[in-house]
Amino acid sequence: MPHRRADVLAHAVTLLDAHGLSALTMRRLGAELGVQPSAIYHHFPSKQALLAAVADEILARGARPRTASEWPDRLREVCSELRHAMLACTDGADVVATVWAFGLGAAAPVAEMEKVLADADVPDELVAVASRTLVHYVFGHAFEEQTARQAVGLGAVERSLDSLPDFDLGLDLVIDGLRARLADPDI
Repeated sequence: MPHRRADVLAHAVTLLDAHGLSALTMRRLGAELGVQPSAIYHHFPSKQALLAAVADEILARGARPRTASEWPDRLREVCSELRHAMLACTDGADVVATVWAFGLGAAAPVAEMEKVLADADVPDELVAVASRTLVHYVFGHAFEEQTARQAVGLGAVERSLDSLPDFDLGLDLVIDGLRARLADPDI
């Protein structure tokens, strides 16, 4: 029975979550679906295309309704959603950040941040820098948190997870810096 693209994608996310990024190969995915790896290429022309779709699916699964009206709170919602979505899947931070860095996908959070900033009348020259600063903070924090949790869970390191930096406090520092720059452009 042929598999639909959505079936292949769903199984790829399941495989990633169960076994991590190193286990997500076209060969293994094909074997688990009972098809030759070449059948996967019917839906995804390359492993990069598959990873891009996986990253976008991770983000879609983590989508939450927006409730905030003020721009700092809207940014917090986007950043928190991004972090939670990546942390919800094994190696999710690695996949999403890599796909975004390569320009293959996972662009929705940055586009949304840019819209929030533009709607707040942030000067054009700061919109891209601010959105990238925020996304880099979220990617970095999520990657550290995910890696530490996995290493501790496997017994590879002894580390208190309480030593992880406070995500919300760090995010507030970045947003407060942007707010201060907007209040006084000479900073």
